[in-house]
Amino acid sequence: MKISFYGGAGEVGRSCIMISTEKTKILLDAGVKLGEKEEYPLIGDRMLNEIDAVLVTHAHLDHCGYLPHIYTAGYKGMVYATKPTVELINVLISDYMHISNPSNVTKNGIERLHKSYKIVEYNKKIRLNDLEVEFIPAGHIVGSAMIRVSDGRKSVLYTGDVHLARTRLLDGADVKGLSSDVLITESTYASKQDVFTSEAKIAKDMLKSINETIDMGGKVIIPSFAVGRAQEVLLFLDDYINSGVMRKVPVYVDGMINKAMRIYRHNVIYCRDELQKKILMSDYDPFKSSNFVPVEKKEMRGKIATEDQSSIIVTTSGMLTGGPVLYYISRLAKNSANKMILVGYQAEGTLGRRLLEGNKTVHVNGKEISVQMAVENYHLSAHADRRQLDTLVSSISNLKSVFIVHGDPSKSEEFRNDISGKYKAYTPKIGDTFEV
Repeated sequence: MKISFYGGAGEVGRSCIMISTEKTKILLDAGVKLGEKEEYPLIGDRMLNEIDAVLVTHAHLDHCGYLPHIYTAGYKGMVYATKPTVELINVLISDYMHISNPSNVTKNGIERLHKSYKIVEYNKKIRLNDLEVEFIPAGHIVGSAMIRVSDGRKSVLYTGDVHLARTRLLDGADVKGLSSDVLITESTYASKQDVFTSEAKIAKDMLKSINETIDMGGKVIIPSFAVGRAQEVLLFLDDYINSGVMRKVPVYVDGMINKAMRIYRHNVIYCRDELQKKILMSDYDPFKSSNFVPVEKKEMRGKIATEDQSSIIVTTSGMLTGGPVLYYISRLAKNSANKMILVGYQAEGTLGRRLLEGNKTVHVNGKEISVQMAVENYHLSAHADRRQLDTLVSSISNLKSVFIVHGDPSKSEEFRNDISGKYKAYTPKIGDTFEV
């Protein structure tokens, strides 16, 4: 087998990896890189037409956003993914087309994508010519998967985005009994410094901060990825409001989060058993909580921004690269009583990263905005931290080689150095091909 890297190597974004044999070529993920400018996998359209199958680990745009272009370029095969991933991809792609309107995509390409999904189940092997493929729970978002590929002689395990710890929604990645000759792993938080604070401590600190802002009469903006982080944040808020330890104020839910919430609810069988039982054995459904107020019309945003009462606004996008959050920043950033709480990864070049680094003046929709509101960061990551990555690597039997992708180059290189005494470890560059 050969492994070729067309995106996501030495960076976070546009994940795209090819595994090929003499008979078969499959693509693992096909994402876009969002930021000040959009970037796409560096794979030619002619090569795309030679692909036999595309396998998608999960529904985030940096792993699936390039799919419409693949079909626009003439790809005629199938996209393999779990049921929740397929449903979420459709929503994400629709929103992405509306906001970005990429020039490399046609209406026909999108229509062909919608007709070309093949749903796969966890832990059930499927055959793609001379390759055997298996999707394994990854614990990142609902439906997310690690993908194991074998040609009968060698095997490759690709993590996609992975998380080993249990959350309010999901069990951690299933790493028991894993065996593979080769591992391709993400490294978003692979530095020795990347050891996450316990969720209980983060929740306590975040709760205190939100209550302080509400007591001052301010509003709290929580930008979030529509899929994954938003659901964790909303269930966190709902739990604490219901228990009485958080002040009861409206929790406005804006953007694509509302559609994603419905998909999560429809696919609750993929969530933790405890959450399923909570819904099935009681009258309470946290996905439909009365504490949440969906923002169903743009006209509501003006009312939310100007009303006297305090509120919490959970909205897209997570890195402030577009979406309703830009409106709320333009209306609320000048008031020091308000607060923004960042809960996810902020890539270089994004507005979220600039605010996190302390910028007090930003440009939103061509206008210069003075940022007087506080900006805080509470790390609610769905990625593995360094301890989890160490556990993942040590859990895989027969492992010989590790390719480290999806991370800032310094973090990936640090991780490579730390494990190179035991494994052949690589930090590939885009365009590199390796035979395994």
